[in-house]
Amino acid sequence: MLPIQLLRTNKELVLAGLKKKNFKDLELVDKIIDIDERRRALQVENDTLAASVNSASKQIGQLMAKGEKDKAEEMKAEVAKNKGRAAEIATQLSAMENEQFDMLVMLPNMPHSSVPDGKTPEENVVVRSGGTRPALNAQKLPHWELTEKYGLMSLELGTKITGAGFPVFMGQGARLQRALINYFLSYNTHAGYKEYCPPFMVNEDSAYGTGQLPDKEGQMYHVTADGFYLIPTAEVPVTNIYRDTIIKESDLPVKMTAYSPCFRREAGSYGKDVRGLNRVHQFDKVEVVQLVHPEKSYEVLEEMVGHVEKLVQSLELEYRILRLCGGDMSFASALTYDFEIYSAAQERWLEVSSVSNFETFQTNRMKARFKDSNGKTQLVHSLNGSSLALPRIMACLLENHQTPEGVVIPEALVPFFGKKMIN
Repeated sequence: MLPIQLLRTNKELVLAGLKKKNFKDLELVDKIIDIDERRRALQVENDTLAASVNSASKQIGQLMAKGEKDKAEEMKAEVAKNKGRAAEIATQLSAMENEQFDMLVMLPNMPHSSVPDGKTPEENVVVRSGGTRPALNAQKLPHWELTEKYGLMSLELGTKITGAGFPVFMGQGARLQRALINYFLSYNTHAGYKEYCPPFMVNEDSAYGTGQLPDKEGQMYHVTADGFYLIPTAEVPVTNIYRDTIIKESDLPVKMTAYSPCFRREAGSYGKDVRGLNRVHQFDKVEVVQLVHPEKSYEVLEEMVGHVEKLVQSLELEYRILRLCGGDMSFASALTYDFEIYSAAQERWLEVSSVSNFETFQTNRMKARFKDSNGKTQLVHSLNGSSLALPRIMACLLENHQTPEGVVIPEALVPFFGKKMIN
C-alpha cells in the first residue's frame, strides 16, 4: 500500500508511476488526497476541542472552589456541547479513515525508475540469456504427448475427479514432481533459506497483506463458509509470518523458502497456448522470500535473480531473463524479472519464474518493521521469487531432453529422481 504522504507530497510522481503501470483510474489519487485533506481538517478540529475540554475542566474546578457556581455550570454546558461534537467527529473520522483505506488499497505499487515503458509482454526487455537449444529430430513430441506415451500424467482423470485444469500425476510423473520439489528445496536451504511448511489456505488479512486482495479476488478460490482463500503461491502465508512484527535489525535479512500447491482460477484460459501443463488451476511450486533492510533490497534482488539463474542452469535448459515493462508487472511489484525457458517441441518461450522487489508495498500493509540503530521503526522491504514453478519446468524437461530411447534426466536431478532416464 502506498503511504498517503507520498500522494500528498509527490502527486505528479505518483501519477507518472501509475501511468507507467497502465493504471486507468488516475482520478482515484485526487479522491484520496481530497478525503485526506478533509480528514486532517476534522482531526485539527477534534484536537482543538480536546484541548478546550481539558482547559475548561480545570477552570470548572477552580470556579467551584471559589464558589462561582453559575459560571461553572455555564462552562459545564459548553464542555458537554464540545464533547458531543467531539463524539460526532470521532464517528466521521472513523468512517473517513475506512473509506480512505479502501481507496488506497486499490492503487498498485510504484514502479522502480529502471522499469521500461510498455503495456504488453512484447515490450519486456531481455536482460540476458543462456543455455543451449537442443537439436530435436522431426519426430519430436510436445509434453502432453510425452506424458501420455510414458504414462506420467492425465488431465482427463483430473477432469473426472475435480474439473478441467487439475492434472493427476502418476508413476514416474509423480516421482519426477517429488524429485523436483525436493531438489528445489534442498538447493534453497543450502543457500541459507529457512524451510517452512505453511498452511495452504489464508484468511482475508493475509491476502490483503501481500496484495492479492483486492486486486486478484476473482482469481482466487474462496472458501466462503470460513472466509479463507486457497493460496495462489506460498509467498502469501510465508510473508505473513512477519505480519504485525518488529524484527531485530541484526536478524535481517530474513530468508525463507517453502513448497506449496498453488490454486489459481485463471478465468478465460483456453486455446492451444494453454494445452497440457502450460496453464493449470492447481500446480506445485517452491518459493523463496526475503525481508531485508531497505538500503539493500535491490542488491538482494540481483542476488535472488542469480540464485534462480543457477538453478535453471543446473536443469540444462535454454533460458532468458526479462525485465518486465510497467504494463506487464504485477499489482504489488516495484521491479520484476521473469525467467522463460524455451520449449523445443512447442517452439516457444514459457515463463517459469518471477523474481520481484515489492519495496514497502506489502510490508506497509502488513506492518512488518524493524528498529534501526537510532531506535527508529522502519518498514522492511519484501522480495520473492519462484524457485521454481513445476508445470512448465516439467514440460520443458520432457520436451528438451527427449530422445528415441526416453527422456534424459539432468545430472543434478538424478540423485533426487533415482534414475537417469524416463522410459
